Amino acid sequence: MNIDASELRSTLGAYPTGVTVVTAQTAERELIGITVNSFSSVSLEPPLVLFSLQRSLRSLDAFARCGYFAVNFLREDQERVSARFARPSETKWHNVAFEEHTTGVPILGGATAWLACEHYARYDGGDHEIFVGRVVALEHDRQAAPLVFFRGRYHRLESGPHA
Repeated sequence: MNIDASELRSTLGAYPTGVTVVTAQTAERELIGITVNSFSSVSLEPPLVLFSLQRSLRSLDAFARCGYFAVNFLREDQERVSARFARPSETKWHNVAFEEHTTGVPILGGATAWLACEHYARYDGGDHEIFVGRVVALEHDRQAAPLVFFRGRYHRLESGPHA
């Protein structure tokens, strides 16, 4: 059975995801970052997470060479940050607030949470590469609401948790 790529994309869009920006810094101190919604936890022991990047991404090799990366979970009012890091641009880091973690990874200001990760493994994922990282540091804001992506658009959570 052949699956139409556009129909698959549309169907997968029916699953809401959080919005993350994965960031890193190369050995040459170049900042790199990309908006990613293909993020998932893998394991608590050891603490592992994953994300995937399209093979055609210009910064794929740079991410592969970095020993560490950060996963920044965006806050509900950070749509512009998501949009900025979703496109190739030489100026995507211009006027972006961030702090450098002791691992060298940039942590975006205002995110609901972040994970600093050491590269653990890389796998073939068809037209994507799957990156697995071991969490070495983390922080989260228990009050901040996340930015959500659903059916090709950004959304905000309208109500609190259900019982």
